[in-house]
Formats: sequence, C-alpha cells, structure tokens
Amino acid sequence: MNVLIRTDSSSTIGTGHVMRDLVLAKQFLQDEVMFATMDLHGDLNAKIADSGYAVHTLSDNSIEELDGLIKRLSIDMLVIDHYGIDYEFEKGIKKSNPNIKIFVVDDTYEKHYCDELLNHNINADKKRYLELVPKHCELRCGAEYTLLREEFYTQKQLPKVISAKKNIFVAMGGADHSNINIEILEVLNHFDDIHVNVVTTSANSNLQKLIEYCNEKAWASLFVNSNQIAKLMHQSDFAIVTPSVTVNEIIFMGTPFIAIKTANNQDDMYKYLLNKSHLVLSKIDVRQLKDNVLNIMGRRL
Repeated sequence: MNVLIRTDSSSTIGTGHVMRDLVLAKQFLQDEVMFATMDLHGDLNAKIADSGYAVHTLSDNSIEELDGLIKRLSIDMLVIDHYGIDYEFEKGIKKSNPNIKIFVVDDTYEKHYCDELLNHNINADKKRYLELVPKHCELRCGAEYTLLREEFYTQKQLPKVISAKKNIFVAMGGADHSNINIEILEVLNHFDDIHVNVVTTSANSNLQKLIEYCNEKAWASLFVNSNQIAKLMHQSDFAIVTPSVTVNEIIFMGTPFIAIKTANNQDDMYKYLLNKSHLVLSKIDVRQLKDNVLNIMGRRL
C-alpha cells in the first residue's frame, strides 16, 4: 500500500505535526510511506528525509496540486495532519479518488470527510466526533492511541538518577510562537538549587536570543533539535510545558508539570488539565508561575 502523509512544519506552524507523524509512519511497516509538505522557513523536511522517507515538496496547499501528486504516486491512503485542510478539501480529494482511504489526525474537533480519524491526546472524547465525521468513519481516540516514540518506553524502564539539585524540563514548543522561554527562565533564576534543561528546535525564530541567554547561565542548558527528549524528561523533577501533545509524553513518563497555554488550539487540553486539578496557567503570568514553582517544589523561598 502506498501511504502519503500531508503535513507541514515551520517557524509559524510549529513542529508538532511532523514529529507525531514520524511516529505514526512507523505503524505502516509493510507499506511505502511518503510525505507531502511545503518548503517553509524553519520546516523539518530534512528531518523527515533523514528518517528515511521520501519528501514531495508542494508549492501551495491547493487541492489541485495534492490531487495530481496522489494520482502520480498511485496513493492508496492519504494521511492528513494539517489545520489548513478542511471537510470540503477532503471531500474533493475523495470525489476525485473514490478508492483512496483518507486518514485524518485531528485534535481540535473539526468536521472531517474521512474513513479513519485519530485523536491521540489523553483527553480525546470519541463522542464529540459522532456528528463531525461520516457514519462509517473509524474513530481512534484517547490514551490507548497516544503516539509515543520508542525512546519513551525505553527511558521509562530505567532507574531515575537522583541529583542534589532540582532538574527542571522546559519545553514551549519547537517554534515557541509565544516567545516566553526567557520569561520562564527569569522566574526560575530566583532559585539557586536548580538546573534547567530547555528544549527547542531550529524552527524557533527567537533561537539566537535564547542561545545567548543560556550561554550566560551556568544553571541552564539549551538543547536544539535534541533526540534526548525522553531522557531529559525522565531525569527531571518537574517540567514546564504547553498543554499540547507534550503533556501526553510528560504524563506517560510520570513527571510532575506546570502547563502554560500559548495557543487557542490548546484550549481543550488546558480545560481537561484544569478539571483534573493539574497546575495550569491560561497565559504567562510571572507571579502565578513563581507560586506554582514554589508549590510543585514543596517549599518557600
């Protein structure tokens, strides 16, 4: 079976779609998996290629260009993980290619014209999709479908290294749209018994400022495009992250966390975590973040 994954990444879009799609791709071991992406600033197209998959570059997000690629490559299954592709787009692809199977990855409860739908977030609610997809659509929702890289399973089995200092994991997304990494580090700078591991990617448009900041702080280490995320999470006493797919990984690893909402597509996870009494912030708030850090560390300055 020929499988085409349609997704994008950039300094604006972020990197989360591609990262989870690379995990999803490994579920098609007996099939020929390819990616269709646009060439955008800060994209992860090179990472896709380095992972062993052919990358077909699109000039735009038009249905015409994607349809032509589907026909040229004789695609049997189209995987769509893209906020810019909607119900009418999917319906048009199906009309032009009646035998193609459309598999959608969704985490915002949008209407879709598809044969299979995956929402792999721990908070995913299957019932909310019943009126949003065709009746024949197979729904895969919730923690049992969470997309985790093998490194997470491996690291979870290893003993935790005990350190004299508190290790803190900070991840505000590969692109850090909100540009709040340094604000968070400024809050953590009030503590003298910690070490902070900040993770980001080359898609971060504020990367140079972050590099300069961390270079001046002995207590902060910056990891760019790291393949040690699971290890860093496992070694951490707690984490500061966004209420995104990263939370799936953090909870799987059993690491306490504070989640700061930075985008509207995080609303659902934010509300879920709030209802579960996790430490969450609706936006960056220096005083509240400091209080939450004190709370999670179990002491006062």
